[in-house]
Amino acid sequence: MKKLLLVLLILTSSLWAAEKRARNVILFIGDAGGLPVISLAAAYKGQPQSLFIQHMPHVGLMDTSTASAWVTDSAAAMTAIVTGSKTQGGVLSQSDSAVRGKKDGETLKTILEFAEERGLSTGVVTSDVVTGATAAACYAHSNDRGKTGEIFAELLKPRYGDGVDILVGAAGKVLQEATATTGNDIEAGLRSSRYSVLKSLEEFRPGVGRAIVLLDSNEFDLASAVRRTTEILSHNRKGYFLMVECDLHTDRLKRGLERTLLFDGIIEQTAQTVSKDTLIIFSADHSFDTPLRRGVKGESLLPPQGTETKAEAKPTIRVDGGHTGEEVLVTAQGPGAERVRGFFPNTQLFHIMMAAYGWEAGSRSGSLAVR
Repeated sequence: MKKLLLVLLILTSSLWAAEKRARNVILFIGDAGGLPVISLAAAYKGQPQSLFIQHMPHVGLMDTSTASAWVTDSAAAMTAIVTGSKTQGGVLSQSDSAVRGKKDGETLKTILEFAEERGLSTGVVTSDVVTGATAAACYAHSNDRGKTGEIFAELLKPRYGDGVDILVGAAGKVLQEATATTGNDIEAGLRSSRYSVLKSLEEFRPGVGRAIVLLDSNEFDLASAVRRTTEILSHNRKGYFLMVECDLHTDRLKRGLERTLLFDGIIEQTAQTVSKDTLIIFSADHSFDTPLRRGVKGESLLPPQGTETKAEAKPTIRVDGGHTGEEVLVTAQGPGAERVRGFFPNTQLFHIMMAAYGWEAGSRSGSLAVR
């Protein structure tokens, strides 16, 4: 009996040793890109299940609730995904003891910060403002997602490593608000922290190193930004962590559907070009109320151009324009992707990424769940 147990132990240890680890993790987040939007985008394209993400080999369904509410905002949702702990609405990477705008919770270590601590390169690319909730949850900690100046100023005081290496997105008024909040010239501070502060994608070239790319509009070439970011991050032999967000809200119906198809194409292109030791995950922070109610294959799903109002969209697609609480799709490929299966909470996505790297999460974020 003892010999049998010894043999089983050796075999188990060998399997763990042989398990492939991810050197890189790319997390694609479709903001509001729940199953209603994904299914509708495929129908808009012309065929059911015609998106690349619908053919990734590993599939799960993820709860999106907050610590206290069934329906989440992006701040609480992304906090759960990148820290492994649920929090309250409007709170960025602080514990559920936080009271929005009034009281800090415990600081929660994000997966980007774990990567920084271990010497990996890190990046955040968003079609939103660079201090938007989904992006900010990766690198900042605040009891209120609306504290734009404080959030942006956190780039100057990273808790681990030297902070996020590449941040790309719309500028908004982040420089002015951060300067006003701190009383310091934030742009000068960024440059002294070895960041190149760039104002266009044309300036964002492979040789720039650490960069904050602040663009005039959120209507920039997201595919180009992702491609250039992965090229730069991949120079680090230790690997990298990258989060890419695209706004898939369908309150502006045609825009939302076309962005979903664009984002799907970016994910497919990335999957074809990055190294095989890269875990690629797609999910949404929350779902959105845009159900397909009727329609005939081969005919346009959209109302006539210029009539995309809530009332006129109802005959085929109901656009109620709000977040909803149903589970969202998670699809994955690459080392560690096999852990994406079944139903699981949004906190589990953090553990899936950590396990793919082969890292322990530590006591604050809970025990590492390897499934």
